[in-house]
Order: sequence, then C-alpha cells, then structure tokens
Amino acid sequence: MAERILLVEDEEKLARMVELELKYEGYRVEKAFDGRSGLEQARSGAFDLVLLDIMLPQLSGMEVLRRLRRESQIPVIMLTARDSVVDKVSGLDSGADDYITKPFAIEELLARIRAALRNKGCRDGQLLTAGELAMDVERHQVTVKGKGVELTKKEFDLLRHLLENKGRVLSREALLDSVWGFDFVGETNSVDVYIRFLRSKLDEAFGLKLIHTVRGVGYVIKEE
Repeated sequence: MAERILLVEDEEKLARMVELELKYEGYRVEKAFDGRSGLEQARSGAFDLVLLDIMLPQLSGMEVLRRLRRESQIPVIMLTARDSVVDKVSGLDSGADDYITKPFAIEELLARIRAALRNKGCRDGQLLTAGELAMDVERHQVTVKGKGVELTKKEFDLLRHLLENKGRVLSREALLDSVWGFDFVGETNSVDVYIRFLRSKLDEAFGLKLIHTVRGVGYVIKEE
C-alpha cells in the first residue's frame, strides 16, 4: 500500500505543485494550510510522514512539531524559506528528522522523503542499537553484550530518545521537551542527573563509551 504523506503548507500554489509531484510518484497526499489543522490531522495517526512548513498561520511549524513529538515519532521533514543555521538546529533539536530549504528541487525532496521513510521502517522494527547495546522497545528490555540492564522508566525513555537520534547532538532543552514533556516545570540539570545514571549503568558498568557530552550544547550517543 502506498505511503500517506501529510503536507502542511500555507502557500497553496506550492502545496498543489508538491502534491501533484508526490502523487505522480505513487504517494497518497493530504494537505493542511495552517498549523492548527495540520497538527490535528497529524495526530490522527493515519500518515507515514509529515512535510511541515515553518512559517504557518495559527500555529508555527516549530510549535506543531513540539506538540506532535509529545505523542508521536512520525517522520517530519521541515520546509523553510530561511536558510538559517539557528532555524535548522532548532528544528532538529525539536525532533525534526530532516529539513529542506525553499526553493528546492523536487528530486531532492523525493530523496529526503525516501530516506526518512527508510529510517521509519528501521524504527518500526522496535530494535535500537549502538555498538554492543541493544534496546527492544516493545519488550522494554535493554541488553549490553547480551546481559540485561535494569532501567527505570525515565532512564529507558531518555536512552530510547538518544538512540532514536544516534549521532545527533541533542540539547538539554530538547531532551526535556521530548522525554519529560513540554510542560515540565523544573531544572535542566534533571537531564544531567539521568545521564549520570545511564552512564553508571551502561558506560561504567560495561566499559563502554557511548554517551558523549558536547560541551555547551548537550549529549549524543556515538558508536565506538
């Protein structure tokens, strides 16, 4: 069955052009022209991928992404007219899978869509790995070198988010939003505390070096 894509874009001519190209490639496409209706449609769970413009009426694309990430890991590719490093970093830190700057070649967009859907297929397998560490999401199990590791729910959720973004540096604020929730009231050092717990149970216990600190930025899992 063809993958379903939600296109959230307020420029109707651009949206129509992208829709036609995607349908030509065999995708099923639905459109939304403002952030609020786009978020409602994305929450339905009926889509395989979201193309999300940053500059939207009612709710910005960034806010749509933040709210969506509280409950879904659906692949999201940001569409932006601003070629700003800050915008790109902010989008990726908030949970975007990729971004593309307008104007873009449709061939590049299609390539990014294919890559995001391939990665989704890997995630849907529910097995996340980094070196000799493996996480079975469905069974809520973590093993290192074949040995089981007991984690609390929050430790598990934090490790899962780091593994899902393996190789990508995540800021403390982004981790708080994604793991603790957008409405969390507390200090950003909560992330540091749980990172220490994970390092104690994983890196130190098994002689690994998976969880790295990027000074002044955040944390990243890298395979040895």
